[in-house]
Amino acid sequence: MTAVAFSNADHSLGAASGLSDGGKSIPSTGSRHSLSYLAHFGLAEAPFGLTPDTDFFFASPPHQEALDTLLHALESGEGFIKIVGAVGTGKTLLCRTLLAELPRRCRALYLPNPALDPLGILCAVAEELGLKLTGQESYYRVHKAIQSRLIALARRGTRVVLILDEAQAISLESLETIRLLSNLETEKRKLLTIVLFGQPELDARLQAIPQLKTRISFHDRLRPLQREELVAYLSHRLARAGFEPTALPLSPRAVGFLYEASAGVPRVINIIAHKALMLAYGKGLHRVGGREMREAARDTLAAKAVNHTARWVLFVLATLGAGAAAAGWLYLIA
Repeated sequence: MTAVAFSNADHSLGAASGLSDGGKSIPSTGSRHSLSYLAHFGLAEAPFGLTPDTDFFFASPPHQEALDTLLHALESGEGFIKIVGAVGTGKTLLCRTLLAELPRRCRALYLPNPALDPLGILCAVAEELGLKLTGQESYYRVHKAIQSRLIALARRGTRVVLILDEAQAISLESLETIRLLSNLETEKRKLLTIVLFGQPELDARLQAIPQLKTRISFHDRLRPLQREELVAYLSHRLARAGFEPTALPLSPRAVGFLYEASAGVPRVINIIAHKALMLAYGKGLHRVGGREMREAARDTLAAKAVNHTARWVLFVLATLGAGAAAAGWLYLIA
């Protein structure tokens, strides 16, 4: 149904086109200046793009644990696996990394947008299996054809895994169809392993289908990066993009602002960090400072607002022992 591309092409949010995610926009620089931006920081490619490029996969503890869980479950032929994470925590990149690291003799059926009706789900699976459909087949005929193909693959020793991204968008009726696919088995093992990647809303959907929920053998949950993981994340992506110096091109103050503005969500980190590097390049700087990071965060809708001025005033007032004044300030900004 879908061709999966793992591209190393330009995946900078718009390194060449100027990027705005709200507020004032960062001016467009054009392709020539985009190349200059990369050369300015000694980069071969943009380090903070949004394309889920497996070359940039960062094995943070929760992501590595989830990948290990998936690979173990596939090797053991488990029926259902579920990976849940909030928006921007790296589910799709983990999914693509899994596709790139599948065990030998394992065939993947990948549905990136499975918001289909029950027959549509079956047809999508059939197409991924290489079955030729006329479009006139009934639900029963498609299901029977899938079963026959899975049996044939099992006889050849091929394990089949169905991977569904954005699974929270699947209707209850289609989830029931997926559950029925998991019934396909021989006397020895399941004919199909099913992996669901989705946002937390997926858990609520599964509550409505206890027959499916009880079949989930392994599950994991992705979380945002912790503060101490952020520097390692930035260093990893910059190194993969060709950055060689040992010191980050971001000041400690800038890194602190980045964490607070992004709350550790990788997608938001990438958006803000990319903009901050572009701003530093525009000013002729080789290191992003707190000012550039704040400007980049203000230009990003997904960034959390941090009132640094109020924090600084509270610190001064507390230092001076002006408790009453500090309490009044807290009342005013509450």
